[in-house]
Formats: sequence, C-alpha cells, structure tokens
Amino acid sequence: MPAPNFRSWLWLAATLIGFDQVSKWLVLSTLQPGESRYVAPFFNWVLTFNPGAAFSFLAEAGGWQRWFFTVLALGISAWIVHLLRQNSSEFRLSLAFTLILGGALGNVIDRIRFGAVVDFIQWHLAGYYWPAFNIADSAITVGALFLAWDQFTKKPSDNLNVK
Repeated sequence: MPAPNFRSWLWLAATLIGFDQVSKWLVLSTLQPGESRYVAPFFNWVLTFNPGAAFSFLAEAGGWQRWFFTVLALGISAWIVHLLRQNSSEFRLSLAFTLILGGALGNVIDRIRFGAVVDFIQWHLAGYYWPAFNIADSAITVGALFLAWDQFTKKPSDNLNVK
C-alpha cells in the first residue's frame, strides 16, 4: 500500500472537521446550554460554550480572545499545511499534523460562528469532573501526543524537514 500523499492528509483533516461539526450540530440540536445528560457512571453529555482556550484559559478576557485564538489557529494551520506538504510521506508525523490541523480548524469554525467553542463531552469520577471538551479538542490532544512520540523516537539524523 503506497504512503498517503499530501492530498490524502488534507482529505483526512477535512473529514475530521466534518465529523467534529456534525457532532456539535447534534449536541446543539439536542441540548440546551448548561444541560447535562447522563451516559455512563463516568461520562455525561453537556452543552457548554468556551470563549477561551484549553481549560477555559482567558475565557473571561472580554472578547478579544475570540479573534486572537482564531488568528493564532489559522496561522498555525497554515504552517502545518506547509509542514504536511514537505513531510507527507512520514506517516506518524503527518498523522499528528493532520489531527492537529483538523481539530484547530474545527474549533475555528465555532469561534467564527458562535464566538466560542462548543464543548459537550464531560468525564467524571468520584465527584471530580474533567472540563468539557469536544472531538476537535480530542484530535488536537492525540495529534500532540503523536507529534511528541514521533520526535522522541526519531534518530538524530531524521530531523524535521523545515525550510
């Protein structure tokens, strides 16, 4: 089986964005803001809007953060597309970039549409609750873990092709 090419990675990112947006559409059409639905002893659906970044960082900043995080994510996404073009034959690295790209753009869509990111997955255990998150956040996290794994397992001679 041939290695995925640059376009394949972009299609995967687009598919991830689509999955993220459909999941958010389902939650928005099912739940009211702040409403929570029990799914399992460790898992709820809950509709929240996060105007900040991870763990509500800068959520109370007054509104400027919407555009700051949008521009930041778009800039990083452009850089990732450049890196994907150069490194598309490196599977693990390209998968990491693709997951981060799809997640970042999925959340950018929310920031533009709603002024905040739609979060709906809530994990909890023994009365302790993890902050709500979404599919895009999960993709960014998994992509970052793959990126770290790729960098820690590379030989020194396999440097990232950045020009």
